[in-house]
Amino acid sequence: MLTLNLSKIRTASERLEQVYEPEECAAEGDSFKIVAPARLALDISKDKDRFRLVGTVGTRLELTCSRCLEPFPWLVDSAFDLMYLPKGKGPDDGEREIGDGDFSSAFYENETIDLGELMREQFYLAVPMKPLCREDCQGLCVTCGVNLNRGSCDCRRNWEDPRLAGLRALGTSKRES
Repeated sequence: MLTLNLSKIRTASERLEQVYEPEECAAEGDSFKIVAPARLALDISKDKDRFRLVGTVGTRLELTCSRCLEPFPWLVDSAFDLMYLPKGKGPDDGEREIGDGDFSSAFYENETIDLGELMREQFYLAVPMKPLCREDCQGLCVTCGVNLNRGSCDCRRNWEDPRLAGLRALGTSKRES
């Protein structure tokens, strides 16, 4: 587990630059594969028990195309600005209205921040909702499953749903009248 030990931060501002191997950052169940070392650079500002981390994280991920299911590389170079508060000291009990600052706040406990989790969160934010290997990806044939980017197939493209035959007949009978 990659952690930042907050008890070792003695000054109001410090800098951390580190490179981590892909296996150090990965977690079971991730929807992507980290295929290059992840570089993390951040400025740490300390204000009593609050820590502000401003920095960047970069690596190369391997994603799966949502159309053709082929793996493809995705470069990540994300900037972040997060405020870490001690767990249990925030107004997180009960119902409350969410403010703008709540989306950039996180919590730490036992004087540590999980840097692996921070990096994975930034990776997930950088991944598109519908990953495509390229904008004009043709995807897979719905009948035979061939990757249409690599070749074509002889499947009929104008498939008609047999459940709609009654509606189609009704439409042609109205046009004939």
